[in-house]
Amino acid sequence: MLTIGYIGNGKSTNRYHLPFVLTRDHMKVKTIYSRHPEKSEWERIPGIEYTDQLERMMSDPDIRLIVVCTHTDTHYDYAKMALDHGKHVLVEKPFMMTHEEAVSIFNYAREKNLLVQCYQNRRYDSDFLTAQKVLQSGKLGELLEVEMHFDYFRPEIPESTTHFSYLSSYLYGHGCHTIDQVVSWFGKPERVHCDVRQLLGQGRMNDYFDLDLYYGALKVSIKSSFFRLKERPSFVLYGKKGVFVKQTKDRQEEHLKLFYLPEGHDDFGVDLPEHYGTLTYVDEEGVYHEEKVVSERGDYGRVYEDLYNAIFYGSPKMIRDEETLWNMEMLEAAIQGCK
Repeated sequence: MLTIGYIGNGKSTNRYHLPFVLTRDHMKVKTIYSRHPEKSEWERIPGIEYTDQLERMMSDPDIRLIVVCTHTDTHYDYAKMALDHGKHVLVEKPFMMTHEEAVSIFNYAREKNLLVQCYQNRRYDSDFLTAQKVLQSGKLGELLEVEMHFDYFRPEIPESTTHFSYLSSYLYGHGCHTIDQVVSWFGKPERVHCDVRQLLGQGRMNDYFDLDLYYGALKVSIKSSFFRLKERPSFVLYGKKGVFVKQTKDRQEEHLKLFYLPEGHDDFGVDLPEHYGTLTYVDEEGVYHEEKVVSERGDYGRVYEDLYNAIFYGSPKMIRDEETLWNMEMLEAAIQGCK
């Protein structure tokens, strides 16, 4: 049994973590810490202890994993505190404020013979896993270009924001998803070109980014904006023999926002046929094919399964330290032009 304690009782803990852990019989959530537990907007879950006594939770011998779901500027201190108490640590993204902090906390965890990892749940998005399946099929031939988009039409957010903070920037908050997906496929890029903007001018929020990552002849573009009335496709893969287009995103977040949760719903996060991507290619005989690709099933809880296997059986971490460090390095470099 993996017994878990959480730091933070907000949206991250209640929407993106608990619904997936509570469905797993070999995991138990014992305690949730927040400074003001009585003020939470989220309904308390029976059987979980809610506390404002952080030291008490940290010292609990039953708890083996601490999950940090707080503002980024507190991640390092909370992670270090948990390691000092002999706990493994899972940290929400963006992982740390800087690349230097990330290096430091990984080194400290190794000294303590403990695990610390970033919560890169988007590796288990349905659209990403489906694109990965197509890529591995070989039907596209040699891969030449990948386009990944994470768009919104929420102009009221940047228009109402009157200051710039790199920690709450669009790049840090969303680029950390897609950069991780890219490095999990292709590793560290040979070079990166960054176009990170504040469309409303300096002193306003970062509301746009366009990153190009180069791997030899392959170019991977990550593009996102707050001003896209019509979203661009989630994934487009171009190869020498074909193309795959997945228009819609993973549906787990859509369902979570509606409180349509994994427990009791077999169709949670599952794509309908109208969400399936289209694969178009020419085979070895020169025959043209165009077909729908049934979407893979996403499951953010697989991050916890990976950690469970690493903690109890010594399995390699699926989200490797160096991948998180590459992510932080690119985020830190790309945001420099914003003020």
